Amino acid sequence: MADLTGRPTQDLLTALRQRVPPALAQRAAAFRPGHDQPAPTRDAATVTLIRDAGSRTGIQVCLLRRVSTMAFAAGMHVFPGGTVDPADVSTEPRWFGTPEVDTIQALGAEPALARALVCAAVRETFEESGVLLAGPDTDTVADVTDPSWEADRLALEGRRLSMASLLARRGLGLRIDLLHPWARWVTPEIEPRRYDTRFFVASMPAEQRTRPIPGESDRMLWMRPGAALAEHLAGRLAMMPPTVHTLMELAEHDTVAAVLAAARTRDTRPVRPRILVRDGEARLLLPHDDGYDSTPGLPGPDT
Repeated sequence: MADLTGRPTQDLLTALRQRVPPALAQRAAAFRPGHDQPAPTRDAATVTLIRDAGSRTGIQVCLLRRVSTMAFAAGMHVFPGGTVDPADVSTEPRWFGTPEVDTIQALGAEPALARALVCAAVRETFEESGVLLAGPDTDTVADVTDPSWEADRLALEGRRLSMASLLARRGLGLRIDLLHPWARWVTPEIEPRRYDTRFFVASMPAEQRTRPIPGESDRMLWMRPGAALAEHLAGRLAMMPPTVHTLMELAEHDTVAAVLAAARTRDTRPVRPRILVRDGEARLLLPHDDGYDSTPGLPGPDT
């Protein structure tokens, strides 16, 4: 159902387009618009690490499986990421590679929040995959092979150390040129935990390696987007709709360079999915879909 470059076929795209996880469908059916108060959103960031896998196989993406005990998206295959931490807001590490104003504009956020989102994206990626998108200058990424880096990663994870403090001590800055805004998804009102998540794409540094890290995830995969979508459709890779749609978009590109070029022209206004339940079936609706405006839910602002 996918060609050699990992592009999904039209049949696969059609099957995936409005697929809704069973738990999400159940919550949608039970939600009472006008009576149930939606939970507030929390700012979050997630990073899709991508790498070239050869001319005949296209690109690969990194996916983590969240442990079954997690309160949100348990058992789902996701990209590294998480919520913005207070330390991400209160401290400002150095940036390398891209004018700060360009990234702020691409994210459509106030400067303080944009800096915090970038910081959270880099921090969470390091915490969950061992990949640090930082370096001493615009041409180098950090060497994180020394065992002392694991102690720093654990300190970050335990919130005993901020990313800015770590980078300052190590003489590093964020390699923002490796990190590109891709999309923005807002969790539907029916969910008990809601996030306003900025999705980034990042070229996997050749000098570093991902590694399985116990805790929030119990599995790490590098897969072609089309192969991951086919596994999802077969019921072997559970994923939330934003992950599925990101993979569908990435499957249209053959190389990392093509993905990064596309990122520069992406519309990163918020996507606010709604779930339509009719005759016992649930369908995912996006703002451009027929029936979106008439589906119960709270309309959100475009910022």
